[in-house]
Amino acid sequence: MLLYGATIVLSAFLLFEVQPIIGRMILPWFGGLAAVWTTALLFFQLTLLAGYVYSYCSIRYLTPKMQAAAHVTLLAASLLLLPIIPSPAWKPAGEGDPALRIIVLLADSVGLPYFMLSTTGPLLQAWFAATHPGTIPYRLFALSNAGSMLALISYPVAVEPFLPGRIQGNAWSAAYAGFAVLGAVVAVAAARHRKRVPVESPAGAAPETRPSRGARWLWIALPACASALLIAVTNHLSQNVAPMPFLWVLTLALYLLSFILCFESDRNYKRAVFIPLLAIALAGMSFGIYFRRGNIRIAWTVPLFAAALFICCMVSHGELARLKPHHRHLTGFYVTLAAGGAAGSLFVAVLAPRIFRSHLDLPASMIFCAALAAVVLWKQLPRLTIRIAAAGFVVALGAQVAYSHIADQKRFIASVRNFYGVLSVREQPEDEEHSGSRQLVNGTILHGAQLTDPEMKGEATSYYGRASGVGRAIELVQRSPRVRVGVVGLGAGVIASYCRRGDVFRFYELNPLDIIVANRYFTFLKDCPGDCQVLTGDARLTLERQRPQQFDLLAVDAFSSDAIPVHLLTREAFAVYFRHLKPDGILAVHVSNRYLDLAPIVARDAEEFRQPAFEITDKPDDDYLSDSTWMLVVREARLLALPSFQGASVIRRAAPKTLRLWTDDFSSLYQIVKW
Repeated sequence: MLLYGATIVLSAFLLFEVQPIIGRMILPWFGGLAAVWTTALLFFQLTLLAGYVYSYCSIRYLTPKMQAAAHVTLLAASLLLLPIIPSPAWKPAGEGDPALRIIVLLADSVGLPYFMLSTTGPLLQAWFAATHPGTIPYRLFALSNAGSMLALISYPVAVEPFLPGRIQGNAWSAAYAGFAVLGAVVAVAAARHRKRVPVESPAGAAPETRPSRGARWLWIALPACASALLIAVTNHLSQNVAPMPFLWVLTLALYLLSFILCFESDRNYKRAVFIPLLAIALAGMSFGIYFRRGNIRIAWTVPLFAAALFICCMVSHGELARLKPHHRHLTGFYVTLAAGGAAGSLFVAVLAPRIFRSHLDLPASMIFCAALAAVVLWKQLPRLTIRIAAAGFVVALGAQVAYSHIADQKRFIASVRNFYGVLSVREQPEDEEHSGSRQLVNGTILHGAQLTDPEMKGEATSYYGRASGVGRAIELVQRSPRVRVGVVGLGAGVIASYCRRGDVFRFYELNPLDIIVANRYFTFLKDCPGDCQVLTGDARLTLERQRPQQFDLLAVDAFSSDAIPVHLLTREAFAVYFRHLKPDGILAVHVSNRYLDLAPIVARDAEEFRQPAFEITDKPDDDYLSDSTWMLVVREARLLALPSFQGASVIRRAAPKTLRLWTDDFSSLYQIVKW
């Protein structure tokens, strides 16, 4: 029992510890976007399904000795892929949807080890049932989930804040080698002490009942619902807060906790408690999505969606636990369960970005959850009033979501979506309080606007006004007749309004849809009289490949909704920026953010290169301008005393001594969150 338990706990620990480790490693290579983690979760779900299918086929078709031989051989082969640190050759070289590349990258670096870890739970439980007749293997399932929970809790507390990514990968690889030895020992020992899994029921066991077709469908639908909600909620939080491992781990831990509670004891899930809570949770998420267009405080956003996800998963997994079969059908049960989880992941990660023009995957998953609960109640509870109430709630939730979504979409004249997110264009009519403008919205955040008055359409707007940090910096460098300016992040192309004849402006934009939208619905790029070009691809990777550009000014403004690409704020990133700046050039970093205090990070990077950093805050009165905060890294601080900065709020920023320098191998968002 000790050997089985130790092997299952270690495998489960490694199974979930590797997810944030490898996700964080590859995040910078693909723009630092929330969709990178969504795609990684899809890979993990698909590999888990493959592992369960292997377990099922092994138990069903192979003799005990053949099972052990196959398992030991695969464990040995998986050791050849260690360490799991991915090769830099997988960095994307061009534009396009990188989802398939991410999946192949993960398969190459961690595929076989993760596959072998995923087989451990169902295989060892089936072997344990065969070698210990009359015992209940579901406790081993709960033990497996406990190991997974330990991994998820330990990562943000004991791993990420202290260990660089490369050390994390090497330490995990060493632990996996130990697991491979344990797994081989268990496989050989199990083969010696058993024959095939017995067909007859153990003495004194309850008579076996074959699962019905309806139960098998629920084996797929219930985990699909929980999986879809897990990824959709994580995606929502990552896009509107930050793509940070803390949020990944939080939602995944709540998902797993519901598994542990529901499969540990039938007493932990009570319909009378969780079904009413489910109605409250779904209504709360709807409120969080549509109230104030999703712009609510982080202190409310994270707890609201985390609690709602947990309740939804408790219902899904609680009903699933009620349907768990006789142990003869154990591996088949796991295969079906994993297939459902993979189906939910495929819907959110693959189908939703291609069939929806907005983030409808979370509302759709919520309606599916409500409908599934209604189906279960309809089948299990004969009382007509409960059935009517359940059906009525589904209709009401669907109607409310449809009404809110249609009302929200009416604000936009265009809305497009791809791997990188949702871009929407809206018209702001002119009235007594507002100037007429056309605005670009990414997620829930304004990313640029253009005035519709023909005489004013070339005016800089939103965060880029003449009095903003970047506006004043451009005015300063444009004392020269010709300047070179680089801009990381395109948005609506507002900064191109500063381009004069003879100037050279280079925009670096990751999202190809943004370039299409900026050219189709805004005229900043078309009206630019100078040499203005947009280069597609991740700015960091593009700049690394270019020869020094000798920019007079380089502006970094690459947000996706309110989330930041962390890899653009590391020491290595700043080294790239300074390589492309002239000796007296200015680095301008946009740090306006609802949830994160980014100014200290920029100040710490500047200190690393022995340059001062200044915070420029602008709170304009004009309605077409937005409050903005820019950090300017200027080698010659005396430049800020020139007329361009008269009347500006200029503060020299120093990073706290306790703030650790961000590198490609280490970054932590916890210490800068505006809780």
